[in-house]
Amino acid sequence: MAYTNSPLVVYTNLSPNHSGQRTHSIDRITPHCVVGQLSAESICGCFISPSRQASCNYGIGKDGRVSLCVEEKNRSWCSSSVANDQRAITIECASDLTHPYAMNSAVYTSLIKLCTDICKRNGKTKLLWLGDKNKTLNYAPASDEMVLTVHRWYANKACPGDWLYSRLSDLAAKVTAALGTPVASTGLQAASLRDMESAEVVTKVATLFTANQKQSGILASVSMAQFVLESGYGKSELAQNANNCFGMKSSLSGNSWAGSAWDGHSVYTMQTGEQNTDGSYVTVTTDFRKYGSIEDSIADHSAYLLGAMNGSKKRYEGLAGCTDYKKAVQIIKDGGYATSLDYVQNLCRVIEQWNLTQFDVAASVTPVTPAATLYRVRKNWSDTASQKGAFRDLSNAKACADKNPGYSVFDENGKAVYPTSTAFQPYTVRVSISDLRIRKGPGTNYGSRGFTGKGVFTIVAEATGKGASKWGLLKSFAGKRNGWISLDYVKKV
Repeated sequence: MAYTNSPLVVYTNLSPNHSGQRTHSIDRITPHCVVGQLSAESICGCFISPSRQASCNYGIGKDGRVSLCVEEKNRSWCSSSVANDQRAITIECASDLTHPYAMNSAVYTSLIKLCTDICKRNGKTKLLWLGDKNKTLNYAPASDEMVLTVHRWYANKACPGDWLYSRLSDLAAKVTAALGTPVASTGLQAASLRDMESAEVVTKVATLFTANQKQSGILASVSMAQFVLESGYGKSELAQNANNCFGMKSSLSGNSWAGSAWDGHSVYTMQTGEQNTDGSYVTVTTDFRKYGSIEDSIADHSAYLLGAMNGSKKRYEGLAGCTDYKKAVQIIKDGGYATSLDYVQNLCRVIEQWNLTQFDVAASVTPVTPAATLYRVRKNWSDTASQKGAFRDLSNAKACADKNPGYSVFDENGKAVYPTSTAFQPYTVRVSISDLRIRKGPGTNYGSRGFTGKGVFTIVAEATGKGASKWGLLKSFAGKRNGWISLDYVKKV
């Protein structure tokens, strides 16, 4: 075939580092993070010296301008894989220097446009992101399909960084839409929730659960609480890549049920932790159901709860039509849905935190007398905008405050009832290791901001969280409260 280069290119500086004309037709695109906020010219400059032994086809600078480093007809040296580079267009994108190697909007917008152009000139009508190495490498694309691959599949690297990796499903969808291929589903996509605050997500999805209750009879508040816990407000890997918000596997203990919204074959493969009978955990690779929309995920989850059997009996008998959310949650727990001892408490806490019963079709939940005390979690009593939730149960309010350093629990008279200790006093700690990771929140379940390096740092708040006995907020991140370190690896000065 006759190879061409993109008309989007504004700067060309061809690298000598390539293997000549490729031996495979172009049916892959491999985007990379260049690890630096470089210009289009500088990206080309990285690959001019023959001693560099590396190159790429295109570079996207920090302002979104596109450069040409190796012509499309030639195989670049970019992905640590000869086989991949023979068939892939490789693109180095300007990014931050540290994990998750974020890219700005100009770079991402140009990446969408460049991928669209590459697909058009190579006769492709859709760009696919399959999300799994083995599945992708064993996939034979149709003549009109282009497939995304990533560097981390071929070498011990983070490339293209978690920021872009988590958006590859969105990239594929946007490029495919730009190519004029009809979108398979018109429902709400979990990818649209990624950058929303938790409160925005609750508001966005509420009507979906209310509508589902009208069909299934399962309280909207209960299903919403499960959504929040199991998908992290729709932001988990499984939700973002498969619209699967409830961890529904392709096969569930041999169960089948009427009314499933799953197409029966679309799956997303990922690694997950499974608990053995002795309580230990093992990592396994599992196929999960992939849905066209969040609505389909909700519908299939409800169909399962209504139709799953345990022998000759319904596993969750009595759930449909139950109007008391506490009883409904207990029915789900007793049916074997979750093994966590805190499952009921955790769901009820979410329901109360966001007042999810307001979205139930019938407001006939367990009556509470008007005089019942509501405990509000705020930074201070006068700052109503900071409120994290209002709880009838003081223990739930305390748990919410513990997860939000700097917040207190107030009764209806504005009196702070928790914590009762004196105000936190900042202190300094010494870090003696070079790779103590900084987290965006108090726990290993939060993203990384890089490493502290060795030195002395000021801690301005403490919190409990996953992966450490105590987490400390670094003074330099106090403004947005998004820089935490494990205090297990420091020494108080």
